[in-house]
Amino acid sequence: MRKITSTTLLAFAILIAMPLAAQESTRSISDKEIIKTGWNIGILPVIGYDSDLGFQYGICSDIFNYGDGTRYPSYDYKINIEASTYTKGSSVLRTYGDFKTLIPDGKLFFDVTYFNAPKFEFYGFNGFASYPIPNMAVFGTSPTNVSSLEPFLPREGKKTAFNWMSRNQFRAVVSMQKKISGSLNWTAGLAYYNIKTGDINRDKLAGNDAEKKEWYANQLTLYNFYNEFGLITPEEAEGGNVTQLKAGLTYDTRDHDSDPTRGVNIEATFYYAPDILDRTDTYNHTNGGILFMGSHYVPVVGDKLTLAYRLGAQYTLFGNVPFYFCNNMNTMFFRKMYTEGLGGNASVRGILRNSVIGDGFALLNAELRWRIVEFRFINQNWGFAINPFFDCGQVIKPHKLDLQKRSDFLGAYSWEDEHLHCSAGCGVKLVMNHNMVVSFEAAKAFSARDGIGLWTNIGFNYLF
Repeated sequence: MRKITSTTLLAFAILIAMPLAAQESTRSISDKEIIKTGWNIGILPVIGYDSDLGFQYGICSDIFNYGDGTRYPSYDYKINIEASTYTKGSSVLRTYGDFKTLIPDGKLFFDVTYFNAPKFEFYGFNGFASYPIPNMAVFGTSPTNVSSLEPFLPREGKKTAFNWMSRNQFRAVVSMQKKISGSLNWTAGLAYYNIKTGDINRDKLAGNDAEKKEWYANQLTLYNFYNEFGLITPEEAEGGNVTQLKAGLTYDTRDHDSDPTRGVNIEATFYYAPDILDRTDTYNHTNGGILFMGSHYVPVVGDKLTLAYRLGAQYTLFGNVPFYFCNNMNTMFFRKMYTEGLGGNASVRGILRNSVIGDGFALLNAELRWRIVEFRFINQNWGFAINPFFDCGQVIKPHKLDLQKRSDFLGAYSWEDEHLHCSAGCGVKLVMNHNMVVSFEAAKAFSARDGIGLWTNIGFNYLF
């Protein structure tokens, strides 16, 4: 029954393209709204929170150009610059741009980002099929000192470093879109990732605190075990380089990018990653696959109440995806800073970040967006909205599942099949000029293995 569930979800995601493509729409602008023209520059402190990452602080700038205002609430250009850090240790340097008039009947997008994560989440592969319980025989060959079974109970409310590793990532992406006819466009893109992975740096994390040094010294990590027993090969254990070529189609009838109330947005992308930089005699990670994302925005009460839902799937068609990249969502244009999942604020909210990864996934997001009030303040247009939501997703093509099942590492483990990971919650949004969206969201996973307690996030933008 669980296999039928995943197959049905993937088929539904693909078939949704045809009925969605029949709808056209335009946004109506209230006579009371201020029509923005020219440059609109805002420099703001970054103050946020994410259950997975901690409190966020830093600075960012949003730079908009609305031209002569005839396209409002759409803009001609948008550039964002951000530098921020999180209290759990991660930090981000990012700039991205979205240029809608630079290419006639098209747009150009770029993103350059550096992520530093000394405590990056690693829960293994394949969702519910990824949580091992090693037997005592493992301890004699483990790569680190083990004082008790406590490190193997990360889901029981005990604080451990079992699901931590280190990861630094540099990402550079450029994508373009060009009109074919009406709302149908062709797309093309190039992406480069440099990713460095490893065990946690115990001395650096402990600092000069003797008690912390002792605590970290006794911490096993799942990353250690996956390396020790060959689930992560030596060629990929320390990361590597990924170069992607992308091509596809989009169909977009939304009334606006950031705050849509009607229309559809469909992306179908083929990606190919040749192993041109890290090729070795024993391991080659050339691979290719497809991604489909379809979003539909249904007006229920004018522009005040909107039913919004997104169906998506990503599937590796051939080749070997290195472990450090099988969590990447290979979309052409980014809405969120993090483009990884499943889990966290970019995919299935309420599920532990990066806890559901494999060589293919499917997801569903559904929410009701109710714009409660609109007002004018400091010469800007503002809106306040709430959005109760339901999310779910699962791995539909496993990553190294056969190797994982054969490993001595899993001597006492009783295997569970992968199935849907579900969550529900509610968000609050503050929207400025239909373009900048400040977001607070909270969600609860249906299964304790997907997360204990209430997941919360304070950041920017709607999920889709």
